[in-house]
Amino acid sequence: MMMNSIATAADVPKPSLRTKLYNSWRRVMRFKILYLLLLPELIYFVVFKYIPMLGIVIAFKNYNIGLGFWDSPWVGFNNFKNFINGVYFWDIMNTTITISLGKLLFGFSAPIILALLINEVTVGWFKKSVQTVTYLPHFISWVIAYGLMVALLSPGEGFVNLLMKQYGFQPISFLTEPGWIRPLIIGSDIWKEVGWGAILYLAALAGIDPSLYEAARMDGASKWRQLWHVTLPGIRNVIIILLIIRLSSILDAGFDQIFMMSNTFNADKSDIIDTWVYRQGIEQMQISLATAVGVFKSVIAFVLVLSANKLAKKFDGQIW
Repeated sequence: MMMNSIATAADVPKPSLRTKLYNSWRRVMRFKILYLLLLPELIYFVVFKYIPMLGIVIAFKNYNIGLGFWDSPWVGFNNFKNFINGVYFWDIMNTTITISLGKLLFGFSAPIILALLINEVTVGWFKKSVQTVTYLPHFISWVIAYGLMVALLSPGEGFVNLLMKQYGFQPISFLTEPGWIRPLIIGSDIWKEVGWGAILYLAALAGIDPSLYEAARMDGASKWRQLWHVTLPGIRNVIIILLIIRLSSILDAGFDQIFMMSNTFNADKSDIIDTWVYRQGIEQMQISLATAVGVFKSVIAFVLVLSANKLAKKFDGQIW
């Protein structure tokens, strides 16, 4: 009799759709201020992120401005085939991946090293001064940054070449020499973004429990041991998340920077996908081909994000 009086989960009636909507509306009204604060962000993403996704259809059409968005003839995957089978494909892919991997290899570790060094500084004013000096270049546009590079590296009156002449060396045309352009791209990107990137790691370092360092010192751990067993594990999740974000943009080698630094002399070593798309889409009005390349990049980025996240979970567990 007692067992019959106990209702099982299957016997409990499920709430109707009207009840669910009513409960959802009550939750919304309860936190209406927070939802109002969220509304501008949602509108931004809908207007500038989701609605423009309709433009992906241009990649599968031979877009004609006169015919319009929907009436242009459908060509399927022809634009993708033309890009992949083009004589330029492997050259620009090689350049893009080489520059991106260089930035990832050297540029990703540089903010971590800088944050670790700043974290060890005990003099307050010096610590703040170093932070300010290192992250200020982030706010400089690439137009100004390139102007500074011209002032330093130009073969005629550049400061570096003037020093080289003074010590008996031949001047080098750094900005037009193909062999120098990739190191300059990677080096200038590190100089511009290292301080800004270190801010996140400094915030993560500030969240490490000081008692862990005290326990390590009591156990006789040296500075290097504390770094390896306390500091780096404390910021490991931040490193992994930022690495996943960087991997998603592996084909974005930096359009603004390379557009400013590339020229006729070094184009073979500096022409990336984005600059090629600019020429095809804007200068030559091959809008469908340029859109197809954008979709191609997005698909690769999506696969890389999923792969990196799966790899991170395999070695470090669930990090989200």
